Amino acid sequence: MHHVFYLDGNARKTSWVIQTNESISEQSREHIEMYKDKISNLQSKYVALHIGLFWGIGVFIIKNDDHVKVKLDDEKLFEQLTVNQNINNEFIVKRIKFINQLIAQRKLKVEYELIQQENNLAKKTLDAKELKTKND
Repeated sequence: MHHVFYLDGNARKTSWVIQTNESISEQSREHIEMYKDKISNLQSKYVALHIGLFWGIGVFIIKNDDHVKVKLDDEKLFEQLTVNQNINNEFIVKRIKFINQLIAQRKLKVEYELIQQENNLAKKTLDAKELKTKND
């Protein structure tokens, strides 16, 4: 099966959207206390990718051997995931390790694509949740 996976994150929350054929699953989570307001937006996007993949597998949306096109709106994130470059951030290195473990264990065929921020469905989900939180 083919999936399109969008992700976003900031210092307080993460979000992801998984599109599969005609279905769309949207999720948003607040960071746990040890991360909240302590990690960068880039680090948060890695958390969103890791947790979102794990969640997608756990609720049986993403299954073994599936194709997942991950749409990224951050050039640095895209480069770190597609080019074997030295990364001097232990937090990010660990997230990449966990992400790659999930991909390998489930034999996922993952493709990364760089997109414009306005085309990121997860950003729209995150922005909507942020707005709702401010208005509550």
